[in-house]
Amino acid sequence: MALVMIVDDSPTEVHVMKTALEKHGFETVSATSGSECIALAREMRPDLILMDVVMPDVNGFQATRTLNRDPSTQSIPVVMVTTKSQETDRIWGLRQGAVDYLVKPVSATALVAKAEEILNRSAGSLA
Repeated sequence: MALVMIVDDSPTEVHVMKTALEKHGFETVSATSGSECIALAREMRPDLILMDVVMPDVNGFQATRTLNRDPSTQSIPVVMVTTKSQETDRIWGLRQGAVDYLVKPVSATALVAKAEEILNRSAGSLA
């Protein structure tokens, strides 16, 4: 099954997303900062990254931009999952290279559905 990286500095948020995804057969790995995400993404090549915005050191916008500009990680879809609910935040996230933008709190059903949608879209573009 697909490997999904959860990037969030809140252990509670990571646990909730991890539980929902693993219940539906996804494998997960987590990172607690943007810099950890970048290093792990280069090493593990996850199929999807769920990215928080507000984190220590490198924020989610910066990490997404870095991943999108790196040839070794630019094909990994990133979905922003954040409390930042302003339309300008959503637009900025998409401009950094995110393929979608979800505002917390996100239900487990919506999170799993979005992951499946993005992964199916990615698989279709590879075919």
